[in-house]
Amino acid sequence: MNEQSGQPPAGAGPGAGAPQGQPSEAEMQAALEEQMRNIRVEDVVVQTTVTLVNLGARRLGLAAAPGEDPGAERDLGQAQIAIEAVRALLPLLPAEVNEQIAPALSQLQMAFAREAQAGGEAPASGGQAGSQAGGGDPADAEAAAAEAERAKARAKIWTPGS
Repeated sequence: MNEQSGQPPAGAGPGAGAPQGQPSEAEMQAALEEQMRNIRVEDVVVQTTVTLVNLGARRLGLAAAPGEDPGAERDLGQAQIAIEAVRALLPLLPAEVNEQIAPALSQLQMAFAREAQAGGEAPASGGQAGSQAGGGDPADAEAAAAEAERAKARAKIWTPGS
């Protein structure tokens, strides 16, 4: 039909360069703008908190994708950051979400304390390179600071309501 006339198919316009079924760049921009108009900050805080809980669990070796070694992503430094971030966001969550997140946070904290006390601290991503680099490397100072923070975390366990 249209191949003979040399005309673009009906409905082809500014997005004609996009593969069929794929939105054009202008359509994607319009969809993003619409989403930004409708999304609430509270929704982003909730989603971020849930993501941090999930990442914390993965970094503690408590969760892994099917067929993966749970310890492969283990990183106590990252887990500690996730826990502290969730603790900071907890007061901003709606009460019904807070009631669901608080027990998960408590489980993460207990698992972190258990792992830290066991001394099975895996170096943070890139941590080995920093410790092998030499004396004055900023990565060494960062690793030492992270170790000091972990030692503080080992000394106390946060519980809900404290």
